[in-house]
Amino acid sequence: MVKFILKRLLQAIPVLVTVTIITFLLIHAAPGGPFDEEKAVPPEVLKHLNERYKLDQPIHVQFYDYLKNALQGDLGPSFKYPGRSVNEIIAAGFPVTFELGCYALLFALLIGVGSGIIASLQPNTCQDYVPMAFATMGICLPSYVLGPLLVLLFGIWLEWLPVAGWELTPGDKLLPSITLGSVYAAYIARLSRGGMIETLSRDFIRTARAKGMPESIIIFRHALRVGLLPVVSFLGPALAGLLTGSFVVETIFQIPGLGRYFVQGAFNRDYTLILGVTLLLASLIVLFNLIADVMIAWLDPKVRHETING
Repeated sequence: MVKFILKRLLQAIPVLVTVTIITFLLIHAAPGGPFDEEKAVPPEVLKHLNERYKLDQPIHVQFYDYLKNALQGDLGPSFKYPGRSVNEIIAAGFPVTFELGCYALLFALLIGVGSGIIASLQPNTCQDYVPMAFATMGICLPSYVLGPLLVLLFGIWLEWLPVAGWELTPGDKLLPSITLGSVYAAYIARLSRGGMIETLSRDFIRTARAKGMPESIIIFRHALRVGLLPVVSFLGPALAGLLTGSFVVETIFQIPGLGRYFVQGAFNRDYTLILGVTLLLASLIVLFNLIADVMIAWLDPKVRHETING
């Protein structure tokens, strides 16, 4: 298992370098620059700024300097937030984004796994069609549509929940978490249903039923361990998607997370901020996928044997 983890970590290095190169080239190819303002900057001031941030250097020199500093943990200064480094901005915004992502994932797992199990117990019946219909609706409704609808219903019409802010009251976290997690709850519900239906038809389940085991023990002790493997494999990209998808939700609900800085950095051509956030998210995607693979190997003895011997 240790060999497998080290191999995956080594494979992640060229992936992260490639992501950094592509992002670096794209943001420099975009029109405009970090110091373009509505009011023209005097040429001598613009020259001084470019020299200070080394933007007057050839692009390959800029990339080499950035990569060298990034490997040392220094993501550089922000162009649009004077006196603040990208590390400081990420440290301020990422905990909020990560907390929102965790709440959304918890909601998605509770609703998705529960709905999938219920649907799998009576396939092709009303007990199956109803939760899967809601799952299809969840997939079809993106967060930028669902969020305003929830705000309109629960915030404005019913006045049950606040429509903006974070950490003012516990209710602040409910609507954003539901908005962000609904799409993933729908995917998890469908994956849970498919995995459980396949598992419940296997020989070891029929053997357990023939021995007279209670249905609840068969489902929760034997079937879930194998039936939820598709969900576990989905958790890695799902959590990464929740973190990146939270940028839209943070804008809708005015949440002071990393998404606000990233969106503003894109508009302001804040090169170092865009690169830093992109590199962070790419690293998290690699990490979460690795954790999902390790969990699958732990849950499935066959995969664990192949992993250890591979």
